[in-house]
Amino acid sequence: MRVFVLSVATIFVLAGCAERGHDEIRQWMEESSRDLKGGIPPLPELKPFPVVSYEAADKVDPFNPSRIEPERKGEGGANKPDFDRPREQLESYPLESISYIGVVDKGKSKTRRAIVQADGVVYQVGIGNYLGQNFGRIVAITPTEIVLKEIVQDPSGQTSDWVEREMTLQLRDGAQGKESKK
Repeated sequence: MRVFVLSVATIFVLAGCAERGHDEIRQWMEESSRDLKGGIPPLPELKPFPVVSYEAADKVDPFNPSRIEPERKGEGGANKPDFDRPREQLESYPLESISYIGVVDKGKSKTRRAIVQADGVVYQVGIGNYLGQNFGRIVAITPTEIVLKEIVQDPSGQTSDWVEREMTLQLRDGAQGKESKK
């Protein structure tokens, strides 16, 4: 019986609340929405683009990976680089991005090691190590410079032979007097 009385009371309460205040809300909504413009501007007209056909199929492909690697053609003779040897880490950097920052003389053996930096990482290299992307091999290390022998294709373009050229990597400015002995 209690449940029945409670149910009837709930129905009367809900029925009494059903219509009150809704008229005021509806009137306010109508007044507020009178001045609103709900239009969306039309999309701009799309202009058709002319069709362009690719006509460079017989020309050099700029995305061909063989353009990145040095060519293996040419007689080369004694100067031909060894393409089959494992590459050293500093050969992936252009020589211009490698900085010579110091030198270390190791003990009585007088082995001189150069301290170089590439991409913020410091490396220790010696005579015989390779630097740069042109097969540059270190032949001498002094307190002021690293001397390299690079092997490049004939820059004159007259032949496809490999030629040897000497390059130097100077001690970076501000690194003067950084010679140390172990």
